[in-house]
Amino acid sequence: MTSSTARPGIARPGPRNLITDVPGLKVGQAHDARARTGVTVILPDARAVAACDVRGGGPGTRETDALDPHNLVEAIDAVVLSGGSVYGLAAPDGVTAWLGAQGRGYGLVADSTVPPSPVVPAAILFDLANGGDKAWGEDPPYRALGRQAVLAAGEAFDLGTAGAGYGAMAGRLKGGLGSASAIAADGFAVGAVVAVNSFGSVTAPGGRTFWAAPYEMDGEFGGLGAAGLAAAGDDWGLAKADPQARTNTTIACVATDAALTPAQARRVAVMAQDGLARAIRPIHAPFDGDVVFVLSTAKRPLGPRPDFQIARLGALAADVLARAVARGVYAAAPWPDAPVPCWRDLA
Repeated sequence: MTSSTARPGIARPGPRNLITDVPGLKVGQAHDARARTGVTVILPDARAVAACDVRGGGPGTRETDALDPHNLVEAIDAVVLSGGSVYGLAAPDGVTAWLGAQGRGYGLVADSTVPPSPVVPAAILFDLANGGDKAWGEDPPYRALGRQAVLAAGEAFDLGTAGAGYGAMAGRLKGGLGSASAIAADGFAVGAVVAVNSFGSVTAPGGRTFWAAPYEMDGEFGGLGAAGLAAAGDDWGLAKADPQARTNTTIACVATDAALTPAQARRVAVMAQDGLARAIRPIHAPFDGDVVFVLSTAKRPLGPRPDFQIARLGALAADVLARAVARGVYAAAPWPDAPVPCWRDLA
């Protein structure tokens, strides 16, 4: 079993081992068991600098252009991760409407009669073919799920078959919603939340060992160690058997309490994507839609060596995201009305 015993220069998990260990952040979730889908909302206490990095070949996103460091808007009001493919892009509508009603958002005009414009970037995954009831006609559930999720926002939330990971699969295993955190020796906090719906496998071929095993802390996803990590070329283990089934995508949000500029947040997002590569094999395929958001709650200044601190935060973000992937699949349980293979079933 790996250990997180605190030593100088060594990060440790936060008290909840969730993204909400980053001060100034809450998470809310909602799901529709009948439709086998759900939504996760990451809600900062105040508007937050954000960025994103897209690596999958088939992404589905909203408001990501607004996060370009060259553009006008420098902060966001929430991030939404949703199932439902293109239908899930309605989930941010419910979040946006709620935020606007609270007077939260970007003030385009200094006039009390003009409502603010909340900025709510989002990414979706494909869970339409998981056997749930999708006969919703012209009334998909996602706007309502988005509102339910933001109303439920708090510091504690469920992992596994929950939120945006409710309907997810990870290769041939049940996927899910994962989260993890790390507190650096000098106090900087980094956390991640991820909905794992990957084409690739999260475990090495022939066993139960997570690819993320070298980064595990305190046995958080089984404590099996890294001895089982081995794979031959072209051996993808429990990746999806049908490469034509374009039903994938892993979507995530990483957060830190370090005060970042939009350009710095973008660099952390680029580095954080390596966490997916450490935890899923293969990843970033033509039919994946992998997206990683990064947001800063700006509670702590970077200090006198900002470039070095960005390198540290990016490296921590990748490690934390890899751990979150494994934790999501480790915690996943079957849907109430369907037997589906789970990590816990592996011999």
